[in-house]
Amino acid sequence: MYKPVEDNPISLYEINRGRIVRSLELIQDVIVISLCIGLFSFMVLQVRDMFLSLLPPLDFHVVTADILFLLILVELFRLLIIYLQEQRISIGVAVEVSIVSALREVIVKGILETNWSQVLATCAFLLVLGILLTLRVWLPPTFEGIDPEQQISQRYKSQTKSKL
Repeated sequence: MYKPVEDNPISLYEINRGRIVRSLELIQDVIVISLCIGLFSFMVLQVRDMFLSLLPPLDFHVVTADILFLLILVELFRLLIIYLQEQRISIGVAVEVSIVSALREVIVKGILETNWSQVLATCAFLLVLGILLTLRVWLPPTFEGIDPEQQISQRYKSQTKSKL
């Protein structure tokens, strides 16, 4: 019959919780890897379609839309790779993807065919994204050996152990 160790009742819970967290992180990594493979496959198909659209008769709007869409896919792929490497979402890359996506829509749709309120909203959106991208440079790096969440977790664990 199994009897838990009485002098340290939290250790069994922490071991099970750690195993569960590692398992969930592994599943999450598998999902992100499958997204990377699917996105890469889609990019290959998009490159093929882009080269086919370069054949005569040449439609400038279609070629421009395909190139910009391919750049968005490349940035999304880079975002997934950064997530796999660092286990975080890069704010800078996410903002860059948003900027390129908004500009693609404006370019493909045409600024003259777009309603003035949509143009104004897009300008405000791009302004906010530009400010966020600029502010990101001055924010202190939190993932270069300094993890505030881990520091708070360590402090909580030490407080819990001192109470026992």
